[in-house]
Amino acid sequence: MCLAIPGRVVELYEENGLRMGKIDFQGIARQACLEHVPEATIDDYVLVHVGFALSVVDEDEANRVFAYLREMEELDELEAP
Repeated sequence: MCLAIPGRVVELYEENGLRMGKIDFQGIARQACLEHVPEATIDDYVLVHVGFALSVVDEDEANRVFAYLREMEELDELEAP
């Protein structure tokens, strides 16, 4: 199953003309495209699906979703390089 995973924006930058960010998924960092969430800033939480941030969520919601995904053992894709 492919789900959106919440993470915290820790860095903003531009790559090939696209707004990008370094996203912290509770200790695992990945890059994501932030073009769909222009309002996202550093320390905001975003839901990321296949490398694209789809929405901004509050920290409580991000923690609830992350805990649920951990419980369902749906975080394997974060472990892959």
